[in-house]
Amino acid sequence: MIARKTHLIDATDRVLGRLASEVAALLHGKNKPDFSPYKDIGDFVIIKNVKNLKITGRKMKQKEYFRHSGFLGGVRLTPFKKLFKENPAEVFKKAVYGMLPKNKLRKKMIKRLKILNAR
Repeated sequence: MIARKTHLIDATDRVLGRLASEVAALLHGKNKPDFSPYKDIGDFVIIKNVKNLKITGRKMKQKEYFRHSGFLGGVRLTPFKKLFKENPAEVFKKAVYGMLPKNKLRKKMIKRLKILNAR
């Protein structure tokens, strides 16, 4: 049986990418002595005050999230500024999701991330 801890992290005045990489390591279990890349031994992570994250660089003006419906001309671009204003939790979740390993365990790991006070 895996002993999973719960980490409560306050995101106030923390930089988006640095916090996301820290959370991804906790979800993956890299902080544990018996870490193996193929094992799912990560911890639970609860993030609060995501709306107070610090955004560095030109992300607010330049970054866009890309989706495609699969149909011709089905490209949807969402500006970072708009998505962060409407749902900062989704921005943080996408950042962490992109930092997790690209394998079958990825979806299981992201389910252990909970975000409070998102709006």
